[in-house]
Amino acid sequence: QVQLVEPGGGLAQAGGSLRLSCATSGRTFSLYARAWFRQPPGKEREFVAGINWTGGSTYYADSVKGRFTISRDNLKNTVYLQMNSLKPEDTAVYYCAARSFTVTMRPNDYDYWGQGTQVTVSS
Repeated sequence: QVQLVEPGGGLAQAGGSLRLSCATSGRTFSLYARAWFRQPPGKEREFVAGINWTGGSTYYADSVKGRFTISRDNLKNTVYLQMNSLKPEDTAVYYCAARSFTVTMRPNDYDYWGQGTQVTVSS
């Protein structure tokens, strides 16, 4: 089994920055593609960013490209999401996720999920 744990998100002003982290325990961390999804209030869960198991390939939603950066540290079994130039529309519950093999943008493809963490961006 794989357990994903996300410490608290936070509150930021528009234009500010936050960094999310997701620690992993259980089965071999490096074998899993990792991603961040988010679910704004009243909306469906959407893909934000993904990274393959080597860390050599990253993928981003158009809405965050150039502002967010996903990275992973396989020695620490942790994946990160650095969020810069935050906008009020980035307000959502953010979830980290893991699956075998390649990154996809479909939530249903992911086998393991964190508990979610609230990110609120004020204007």
